[in-house]
Amino acid sequence: MHEHDVSANVLAVGWLRAIHLLARPVLGVPPDVLTGCGVLSALAAVWLASPAGAAPWLALAAIVATGVFDGLDGAVALRTGRARPLGAVLDAAADRLTELCFVAVLLVLGAPAAWCAAMAVLLLLHEYVRARAQAAGMRGAGAITVAERPTRLVVTAVAVTGSALAPAGTPWTGWPWGTTCAVLGTGLSLIGLAHLWVGVARAVGRPDEPGHDLG
Repeated sequence: MHEHDVSANVLAVGWLRAIHLLARPVLGVPPDVLTGCGVLSALAAVWLASPAGAAPWLALAAIVATGVFDGLDGAVALRTGRARPLGAVLDAAADRLTELCFVAVLLVLGAPAAWCAAMAVLLLLHEYVRARAQAAGMRGAGAITVAERPTRLVVTAVAVTGSALAPAGTPWTGWPWGTTCAVLGTGLSLIGLAHLWVGVARAVGRPDEPGHDLG
């Protein structure tokens, strides 16, 4: 196993352990309620990051809370035996909604609407391609790309933190932090979509033809 794989696994395991520890006090809360709290946190982040809210540090806390709630609903569902298909559908829909809120945060932080629209389309297409491939028989995620949900959250958190620490804009470019992170997020989303497409093509792009010996 490569060193970066070990590091990634350590981070993933550490995050899961932290989420399961946080889940203990809320095991009595329905998972759907926790999913809803995540959506509300994301919506709050948009307002707090905007000129009307003008509270970037609270916006950052709301973004982090969105990620925590996203982990808690699944952890509680698994630990209490309340996992169900409808809950998984609701969770997926909530994930897409919160990610659109992340894009909206970049918009209120000064990102041009065109970049935000491009980022939103690419991240939604990323998840649509994966979902369709899984419906077509692909097992697993197809590929873990650079544009997964944690990356989207981190890009948004960087934009909020940067706008709080350096409101004049990003160094060297002078762009608003929303613009810089929207460009970054769009680029990562494009790379991630291409990576995912390769994984999907390998998984479901080889139809078995009658009489063709695959061995």
